[in-house]
Amino acid sequence: VQLQASGGGLVQPGGSLRLSCAASGGILSINLMGWYRQAPGKQRELVAGLTSSNSTNYADSVKGRFTISRDNAKNTGYLQMNSLKPEDTAVYYCNAIVVVGSGHEYSYWGQGTQVTVSS
Repeated sequence: VQLQASGGGLVQPGGSLRLSCAASGGILSINLMGWYRQAPGKQRELVAGLTSSNSTNYADSVKGRFTISRDNAKNTGYLQMNSLKPEDTAVYYCNAIVVVGSGHEYSYWGQGTQVTVSS
């Protein structure tokens, strides 16, 4: 199983980006998907999470600006980020709890994608 994150980049304050996280390789289902971020000198933190029943949770700092979603047919998750602020600058990572062909559940991480918010 692999998670491929993409969509990061440089954006001006107030701008938008959409991150994608594509899962591949013998996946039966994705039970939980989350986006985390880690800024220089800080601990990795949960930004947004989405369960298989479409329940979401967000960090207080991104509520109302970020939206997590997924396309089950494509095994792909998304993080729509609007009204970006310089303090959103970080490496963003996706994480997924997936059920594989054996029926077991495993946690996987994608590689990070850099988001830089700067004028």
